[in-house]
Amino acid sequence: MASPGSHIVVLAFVLLISSKLAECHNIVRFLPGFQGPLPFLLETGYVEVGETEAEEHAELFYYFIESENDPKGNPLLLWLTGGPGCSAFSGLVFEIGPLTFKNEEYNGSLPNLTLKPQSWTKVSSIIFVDLPAGTGFSYPKTERAVQQSSSKLVRHAHQFIRKWLIDHPEFLSNEVYIAGDSYCGIPVPVIVQEISNGNEGGMQPWIYIQSLQKNCRGEYRNIDPRNALCLRDMQSYEESHAYVLCSYWANDDNVRKALHVRKGSIGKWTRCNDDLKSKFNADIPSSFQYHVNLSRKGYRSLIYSGDHDMVVPFLATQAWIRSLNYSIVSDWRQWYYDGQVAGYTRTYSNRMTFATVKGGGHTAPEYKPEECLAMFSRWISNMPL
Repeated sequence: MASPGSHIVVLAFVLLISSKLAECHNIVRFLPGFQGPLPFLLETGYVEVGETEAEEHAELFYYFIESENDPKGNPLLLWLTGGPGCSAFSGLVFEIGPLTFKNEEYNGSLPNLTLKPQSWTKVSSIIFVDLPAGTGFSYPKTERAVQQSSSKLVRHAHQFIRKWLIDHPEFLSNEVYIAGDSYCGIPVPVIVQEISNGNEGGMQPWIYIQSLQKNCRGEYRNIDPRNALCLRDMQSYEESHAYVLCSYWANDDNVRKALHVRKGSIGKWTRCNDDLKSKFNADIPSSFQYHVNLSRKGYRSLIYSGDHDMVVPFLATQAWIRSLNYSIVSDWRQWYYDGQVAGYTRTYSNRMTFATVKGGGHTAPEYKPEECLAMFSRWISNMPL
């Protein structure tokens, strides 16, 4: 499961040292379109990445939501949305965050937000980061920074999490997971390996890592033309009424002011930046070998697929995992939520868990939020699904 379509979670125990820190953040207590004060802690801000003259500079925008349960004891999750070029805000309001848009006909006024009870913030704190630069409210600071690639996304994600933790020392003792869906099934395991290599080289702080994802058989650049579903995955997500509402909301001046978006930093906000995607250099065409390397090192991983995913069907994911040739520890069985079959799961000797989500589409938590929250909660607690 290492590629476009994968959900990846990467666990990391972190104690950081730090280089040049460039971060600005603010607490958001009220949001236009939401009635009353927010019942959870929301922070937004920027982290500067690209520290050398040879590396172009960019400002990465993020939304941080503190765990609604136990911020000190619950893990910290860094979430990357796919595309490439789709804003992490999409993951926040459509997949695993505590807010979503009311399903109302658009009448020209600001769309309304409502609480989503099946948020993964019930069991973890989450950073939703707009990556690569040019996605969402993130922006490049130089002409060279406009050019984006898979390897640059990996470097910037690594820099981002280190800097963010340095500026938030209260989370240094929390377990840290790095996660992504769809296209980010490719870069997330590469980020994990980069951190792992740094650990082995004595880089401080030490980061204890694991991983989670959803996929196109490990392919991206040289996609098999017969894999029509994988080709479709490289296209923008299908538009829906809610996606349109999200664009109206994010382009409202009062919303940008509430989120502390830097005035003039970007023009029109788009959920997915198709121009960035069309020019994106996919210089990491497959993450298959990275998964092999990480499995050898004993990193834990959860890979899940909606069984109604017509973009990256779960059978393709299953075939990709089977090609790793690891022995089965616990064979194919049903897993349950609320007394009902929620999908099927299998675990392997390399500490990998594969699960299907019954009735789930390409972005499974969007279709089956209760079941996916149960799945994630059990996995991070080291419990069987």
